Amino acid sequence: MKVSLFGIPGIPPGKHNVKDARLDQINKLVEAKKKTYVQVDIAGEDEVVTADAIAASDSGRLDVILRDLEFVENRLARDPLEPEKSVLNRIKAALEGDRLVSEAGLTPAELQAVAAHAFLSSKPLVVATPSEVANFDEFLVRVVAGSGYISFLTVGGPENRAWLIKQGATAQEAAGAIHTDIQKGFIRAEIISFADCIAAGGETQAKHANKLRLETKQYIVQDYDLVNFRFNK
Repeated sequence: MKVSLFGIPGIPPGKHNVKDARLDQINKLVEAKKKTYVQVDIAGEDEVVTADAIAASDSGRLDVILRDLEFVENRLARDPLEPEKSVLNRIKAALEGDRLVSEAGLTPAELQAVAAHAFLSSKPLVVATPSEVANFDEFLVRVVAGSGYISFLTVGGPENRAWLIKQGATAQEAAGAIHTDIQKGFIRAEIISFADCIAAGGETQAKHANKLRLETKQYIVQDYDLVNFRFNK
């Protein structure tokens, strides 16, 4: 996952840990040799086209809107054909009303009419509070959550680790985040919810409390599920 920064200074580009406190909680309960956070790529404004999401200050959000508005006005000046023209006018009204393209309420057909245009504000955009600008680690957790991503955990032994997946991913799709061989050989997923693990006081205790479930490949992984995959090697 790549996050482009707008109006948030002092953050170096490159890979950054998403220091979710929930992994810290699990790490206190489940013994492992190391703890590994999810990582995301942080990039500047110049890489926004290839970014999955935007993290912005209030002024950065305005900059994104103005860039999209400039593009729309230039495109309308070329008198495009319908239905593109009508959709662009709807987008223009939204942007002038301080709304993002993602907030313009466009139908699938309208989105298709302007699919060739990479509007910046059609991407997930999360605005930092002043305190979050100063504490980027905490803000980054909210950026990931607000961009349609969740994490699942594998725990115990060599590593307590968080893995990043798209919200709505199935258990079999999640297995591919670890290795394609696990995805291909998927049999079942052993699941303990984060809440059940915390309430029981650890993974072993949760199993003793009958909180472990066996799920099929169609199971939709929930945020911070503890997962152990059974698969054919």
